[in-house]
Amino acid sequence: MEIDGRIALVTGGGSGLGEATARRLAAKGARVAVVDRSAEAGERVASEIGGVALSADVTDAAAVEAAFDRCAGVLGGAPRIVVNCAGIGTAARILSRDGSLSLDVFERTIRVNLIGTYTVMSLAARAMSGLDPLDADGARGVIVNTASVAYQDGQIGQAAYAASKGGVASLTLPAARELARFGIRVMTIAPGLFETAMSAGLAPEVRASLEAGLPFPSRMGKPGEYALLVQQIVENPVLNGEVIRIDSAVRLAPK
Repeated sequence: MEIDGRIALVTGGGSGLGEATARRLAAKGARVAVVDRSAEAGERVASEIGGVALSADVTDAAAVEAAFDRCAGVLGGAPRIVVNCAGIGTAARILSRDGSLSLDVFERTIRVNLIGTYTVMSLAARAMSGLDPLDADGARGVIVNTASVAYQDGQIGQAAYAASKGGVASLTLPAARELARFGIRVMTIAPGLFETAMSAGLAPEVRASLEAGLPFPSRMGKPGEYALLVQQIVENPVLNGEVIRIDSAVRLAPK
């Protein structure tokens, strides 16, 4: 699918991977709706790329639906490109040393990372299914979700996070199969260690240790490199129903 002239909606678009994605899609000619829980962050990015800022928490289905409606109203139609970057990183042991449980952390992580992704994907599918096909293949749109290498290599303390991202990875193929009749592709990217707000607070020695474990290149990924993969997925019509790791060939150790 050509990006130029298309409408795109990016959740978590006010920072990190989502911001980089919104910027790249806009640079390729898309009209971008930047959806973020932080209205201020969304406005900052949208104003700089000529997009529209939409404030919504992905755990609030009504707010997400309103964001899709607003996108259509302001940009003149439903998005053909939807990228799910909204999410949280959590760390909590199943059973802590003091014997306390982490059920609240698990529930919140699943609600944001998995149910939030499913909510956005569902509304995107409904919106896209009503659009006219773009080509002889019947293509109508592309949905790109974000998992993590933790879905396969979850470390100690990442049970909730790995489970949430594992759910995102697992829904990719059945979603792609179901939505194929509408000409909607579904793909998932599983990033490894990337330069985001979560990694910005790392101590230099911790960062150096992490990067030493990356085979090649031995550095954290840049948000723009994630965004580049989003572009390539959108533009390649036969990428569908797959999870792509983008991780410098790293396999995370238990801790």
